[in-house]
Amino acid sequence: MIKVYVNKQSSYPISAKKLKLTLRKILEDKGIVSDSVVSVSLVGEKKMLDLSKKYLKDNKVHNVLSFTADEVKGKFLYPPKALIQLGEIVICYPKVVEEAKQEGKRINQKIEELLKHGAQHLMGIHH
Repeated sequence: MIKVYVNKQSSYPISAKKLKLTLRKILEDKGIVSDSVVSVSLVGEKKMLDLSKKYLKDNKVHNVLSFTADEVKGKFLYPPKALIQLGEIVICYPKVVEEAKQEGKRINQKIEELLKHGAQHLMGIHH
């Protein structure tokens, strides 16, 4: 079973349950069926900028960042070691709202695109 943990501010009107279901489906469609865990965090621009500076050494607010378990070992909280730790996907909610509006998409649709993009990075698929 794939466990998905979601961290988000209560002011972000996104269903944690829907995020979990969407990400599980994305991973299962890519062949991930082992007992594993992934974390999704919806953050603000300040937090995303802090992460960008720390991990990418840039000064940019990205819409999504993903970190494999190896990249952030000991820096994020993970569940018991019996599960395969896929990593963490971090999405900047204000950036999503801005991009969805510019692209004429629904916010949920844009978040799904970014979940897919982040999940691919966790699986080693890079653009």
